[in-house]
Amino acid sequence: MKIVNYLDIEGMEFPAGRRTRVVVGPNGALEAEHFVQGMVVIYPGGSVPLHDHAEEEVYFIVSGSGEMTVGEETVAVKEGDAVYITPTLPHLLKNTGKDDMKMMFTYAPKKIADHWEQEKQGHLK
Repeated sequence: MKIVNYLDIEGMEFPAGRRTRVVVGPNGALEAEHFVQGMVVIYPGGSVPLHDHAEEEVYFIVSGSGEMTVGEETVAVKEGDAVYITPTLPHLLKNTGKDDMKMMFTYAPKKIADHWEQEKQGHLK
């Protein structure tokens, strides 16, 4: 058995206003055969910028509130909400609250997300 506390993972700070910690995945603390999972803290006014990818994904809002856009639809999200994201649909999550938003993501099949490097290089905002 392997146990990891996500708070012990330094993670990556992103320009759009968040820290992402990969818990399970190719660049994470644990390895799984088929999926990637991690925790994200999105600071007030911050986001996971608009992006798309071929993997299916779920965002689970652990705490906080914000707006989730998937395709052409934007809705309010809050603690306890889970959002399924169909492969190839553009999506964005923005923290519209006054406190940090915590979000857990899971996607499959596993790979290192291309949009992370694109954001670090300033191509996504």
